[in-house]
Amino acid sequence: MNIIVRRAEPSDYEGVWRIFTDESAYSGTLQMPFPSQETWRERMSKVEDGNTMLVACEGDTIVGNAGLHGFPGRARRAHAAGIGMSVPSEWQGKGVGTALMAAIVELADNWHGYARLELTVFTDNEAALALYRKFGFEVEGTLRAYAMRKGRLVDTYTMARLRQRAQPPA
Repeated sequence: MNIIVRRAEPSDYEGVWRIFTDESAYSGTLQMPFPSQETWRERMSKVEDGNTMLVACEGDTIVGNAGLHGFPGRARRAHAAGIGMSVPSEWQGKGVGTALMAAIVELADNWHGYARLELTVFTDNEAALALYRKFGFEVEGTLRAYAMRKGRLVDTYTMARLRQRAQPPA
């Protein structure tokens, strides 16, 4: 398997849309089921300042995506960025998340100079928690009844990685 991570292009919208048709992808994020291709086409054609979207590919197939979301125009948050990631169930456990996270951390640390990366993750998503911890993220708090998922309000953790305390995996 040869996973290549690259910047997402507007023409990648169909592949990213396809990721979010997978139940584990929308259930593990704040996306809704039954995504619209048109919504993803519009979203990817207008990437806002301070945002970078990456895709992981196996050959011509998009097998994961991740975003780095800065806070342009907010001077007191210029040192920080949020991240989001999704990998469909058939590609989980195959190194896609690790490849995406390595690329996001490299970009954040060595090109943007962010001192803080932050994310939210459902408290029962053990695979994602293990991945984030591997890259130096720590739980900072629990957001109770944070989001609706399958008819229930579920908790998330807020996690962060402070660059001066984190060491990327070898």
